[in-house]
Amino acid sequence: MIATEVKYKKTGNEWVPEIPEHWEILKAKNIGYFEGSTVDKKIVKHDKLVRIVNFLDIYNNETFEITEDVDFMKVSATEHQIKNLKVNVGDVVFTPSSEVREDIGKSAVIKYSADDLLFSYHVSRLKFTREIDINFKKYLFNNKPALKHFSKNCKGSTRKILNRIDFKNLPVYLPPINEQKIIANFLDAKSNQITHFIQTKQRFIELLKEQRQSIITNAVTKGINENVKMKGTGIEWLGKVPEHWEIRRLRYVGQCQNGINKGGEYFGTGCPFVGYTDVYKNEVIPSALAGLAISSKEDQLNYSVTEGDVFFTRTSETAEEIAISAVCLETIPKATFSGFLIRFRPLKGILHPGFSKYYFRCNAHRAYFVKEMLIVTRASLSQNLLNNLPILIPPISEQKEIEAFINNETKTLDTAISKAEREIELIKEYREAMIAEAVTGKMKL
Repeated sequence: MIATEVKYKKTGNEWVPEIPEHWEILKAKNIGYFEGSTVDKKIVKHDKLVRIVNFLDIYNNETFEITEDVDFMKVSATEHQIKNLKVNVGDVVFTPSSEVREDIGKSAVIKYSADDLLFSYHVSRLKFTREIDINFKKYLFNNKPALKHFSKNCKGSTRKILNRIDFKNLPVYLPPINEQKIIANFLDAKSNQITHFIQTKQRFIELLKEQRQSIITNAVTKGINENVKMKGTGIEWLGKVPEHWEIRRLRYVGQCQNGINKGGEYFGTGCPFVGYTDVYKNEVIPSALAGLAISSKEDQLNYSVTEGDVFFTRTSETAEEIAISAVCLETIPKATFSGFLIRFRPLKGILHPGFSKYYFRCNAHRAYFVKEMLIVTRASLSQNLLNNLPILIPPISEQKEIEAFINNETKTLDTAISKAEREIELIKEYREAMIAEAVTGKMKL
């Protein structure tokens, strides 16, 4: 038990300057060994059907546990893979890659195993050679100092990657097993309360977003004049639309271009860089971009970011996260954009940026992208698929009216969503600080 009079010793780690004197200072390679996988997301004839612990099972996991409640992806594997890549209770699985540094190295402990449950090649697995409390394992790696180690050491330009050495060299601080249990029990109790709070808020946010999306989709596909004459489109997911609106394929109203295969860094110097997260998390490209990249004048010309540009996410783990859009409302001098994105630049005078902001994020298009998407190991959006998207084009004056209508109708919803999201952010920050204090011996329990 961590007592008031405990003595501390130096660690040499900038993120964990000291720990209780009786704790061990180790590296991850001293408590187990790391393994990669060769199991991808394919189903191959004659191979056996299995389930896999996948990237998203870890990345989106608020409990840091892999249990039988997870909806595991079904793929196929060889006998050799089944024999060697089965997960076992007590293993810890990690995300060894990410779009951005801050999201890399997340982990979860295996609480459920079965003969047909393996781990995906987008996942790294740690098998332990040292006895460690299974619940303490959840927090041993999912804490700020450990995640900072991963963030600092990952490499890569368009996608950040951790190699085996980065995992092996992770500093690990181990209390005696009885203290591990005390710490884990305390964090479990507190985390359960926090998880319940987060889940309640998330459900509330989902309901508000559904209401907001309904307003947007109806306005950008039906207009805001209830008495307008309608016409059939022959497109199931669009249905009837105002008679005077044009319907064109995207290729005829602008030009698409893939981004540059050069990474944006979130520290250092360079020019503004639009990354995957800037698009995925926003309807509008932020004017103050966190990402920076070294770019030539030629890059800045060929991969420019100007007012009215629409950016689409190009690759992801699932089809549902493909073709998420964000619009640039002002030209960003010297900016370039990531290879994980496709830029659509409309012809002059055909799409109002404020209308594009809502139109390309409406639910009506999701059916098109999900149906047409090809998934091998990662979902990927091609320019051809994007160019074939049928789009509705009201007159510019009406586009501006629709934007103003949506702004007004969603104002209260946006305020409520922002408030709830901030509450979740604050409680997560509190949990992060609490876990870090506990697993570095700073908390008196």
